[in-house]
Amino acid sequence: MSHPKIICMGEPLIEFNQVDDTGRYLFGHGGDTSNCAIAAARAGASVGFFTALGADEFGDSLMQLWADNGVDARHVLRNPDAHTGVYFVSHGENGHVFSYLRKGSAASRVAPRDLPRSAIENADILHVSGISMAISADASDAVLEAIDIARAAGTKVSFDTNLRLKLWPLERARALTEAAMRKADIALPGLEDAEQLVGISDPDAIADHYLGLGAGIVALTLGKDGCLVATPDERRRVPGIRVSAVDATGAGDTFDGNFLAELNRHGDPFEAARYANAAAALSTQGFGAVAPMPMRETVLKALAEAA
Repeated sequence: MSHPKIICMGEPLIEFNQVDDTGRYLFGHGGDTSNCAIAAARAGASVGFFTALGADEFGDSLMQLWADNGVDARHVLRNPDAHTGVYFVSHGENGHVFSYLRKGSAASRVAPRDLPRSAIENADILHVSGISMAISADASDAVLEAIDIARAAGTKVSFDTNLRLKLWPLERARALTEAAMRKADIALPGLEDAEQLVGISDPDAIADHYLGLGAGIVALTLGKDGCLVATPDERRRVPGIRVSAVDATGAGDTFDGNFLAELNRHGDPFEAARYANAAAALSTQGFGAVAPMPMRETVLKALAEAA
């Protein structure tokens, strides 16, 4: 069996998403890098995922999810002594709020010794995030080791800041995110994250910061305003498409997966961002992180209609 071209690493989660004010929650799946992997697979990419799950029904559900979406999960570990993480999403006037039950999860117990070295070495892109590092000290060490394995093998490293201050204090987040970004080829920060992590609000200055750390491509997401894509030689604001959004859960992860899939397909970061913006916008039209993620043909149709 051949190795996947994109391998994502982090913590998948079971999702319960509030759909109305009567207390009803919709069962689903989440976790930023798992979302990214599924989004990339729906865009037509060859994708694998690495993590650890509990030996429980929630873990079985995630394994089935990846199988249904064509994500290679052969390296996923099952830990009978730990649980699969869970989170709840509630919605209010200020957007969506996350509540987590993840302390001691199987994914948080992944250590450098557990890494699938061959899969990382044979991939084109390794994708990790701030959350992948924030869930535990062992997980942080594992991510940094995975990055070093990738760099030694010529595998490009993609890093999304994805700041969650419920998981770690800001100063630790700043130090470890910066350490990872210094080794990243593809930087995928969000504007709000970057404002806290590097203390800069101007998108061009944020792009300059991450380019200065060594990234060859920076794709800074700007919410409904699309994104700013910068390389050492060129930069462009890439607008999104307008939709009637109901739930932005997973939109950034949808952007990441589609951006990496398209970048790996043809190598043009600006066209990849145009495609990813459309996919991310479409993903906000339904509830949950995974269910509304569009398939490739849906994104292409939306882009044709918006042209």
